[in-house]
Amino acid sequence: MASISVVKVGTSSIAKESGELDDAALRKLAGDLASARRDGHDLVLVMSGAIAAGMPALGLDRRPTDIGTLQAIAAVGQPLLLARMNALLGPLGIVAGQVLLTPYDFTHRSQYLHARETLQRLRELGVMPVVNENDTIADDEIRYGDNDLLAALVSHLVYADTLLLLTDTGGLFTADPRRDAGASLIEEIVEVDDAVEQAAGGAGTERGSGGMASKLAAAKIAAWSGVRAVIASASAPDVISNALAGRAVGTSFAPRATRLSARKLWIAFAQGATGRITVDAGARSALVDGGKSLLAAGVRDVTGVFDTDAPIEIAGDDGRVFAKGLCRYGASQLRAVAGKRSVDLPAGSPQEVVHRDDLVVLP
Repeated sequence: MASISVVKVGTSSIAKESGELDDAALRKLAGDLASARRDGHDLVLVMSGAIAAGMPALGLDRRPTDIGTLQAIAAVGQPLLLARMNALLGPLGIVAGQVLLTPYDFTHRSQYLHARETLQRLRELGVMPVVNENDTIADDEIRYGDNDLLAALVSHLVYADTLLLLTDTGGLFTADPRRDAGASLIEEIVEVDDAVEQAAGGAGTERGSGGMASKLAAAKIAAWSGVRAVIASASAPDVISNALAGRAVGTSFAPRATRLSARKLWIAFAQGATGRITVDAGARSALVDGGKSLLAAGVRDVTGVFDTDAPIEIAGDDGRVFAKGLCRYGASQLRAVAGKRSVDLPAGSPQEVVHRDDLVVLP
């Protein structure tokens, strides 16, 4: 198989309004996956739905909100979800294998390489990996984007050509088509800007935790990974084959020419900033044009409360954020040394506020 593609399907696309899995939707998904495999596409499936699968088994008719209960439901639902997919895929000649990942697997090099080797070996054996976040031990991550972020990171992990995000809408529209009859589909996006992000809106459905905003964020991560991304409706006919073949379906996002490392992707997009540093024009030029580390001398202001190695935003004098990184000082310590030259720093202080290896310059 020549190309690798990551297909992500969200809970809203495979569950009924009542909360349980929609078997007709699962059958269509299985058929579309088999069709794409016959076309020569090597697939990795990122699949939400463990909580939707577990709720009916426990007699629940509404999705709880507390993390502990959600984790327990996911523990019940995950094997049920994979068992149902294997029952549908088996007659189509596909064996599915479960891979559960956590954010730790993307931030630690040894775990990252191990995950990549596992996924590669499964594909060599002819097995289609079915990836989900390990919801039984996740905390905040169980609520993040209904696996959209995970799918984007997996597309980087396996050097995918395409990330296909299947959802319950036809793609990204100029406005919410549920509220605005004049909304039109945006067929292709070259660069995600403020106008595009505003069009994406926010909230997802009660059945899932995602929404168009999280899918747009995933598409942006994919683009920075050098991966083409597509957001399309899971109910569209033969949607997987059409999207992977480059036919007009949903909204397509062009990949960037340069590819960030997995670690820098995590710094830039997967971690929420806990504070902000404002720097002067000289420091901004050194970071953006010179590829340098941020030194204390260039720091003008510190906002927020954060610890050492926390993710922070970096803004210029105009207030616009232009970079993100991991700060080697806590907020109070940084305020004490802001503006000081390296030779004037207290003994034992880090020379860099944000090292260039921990820094990502944003568009």
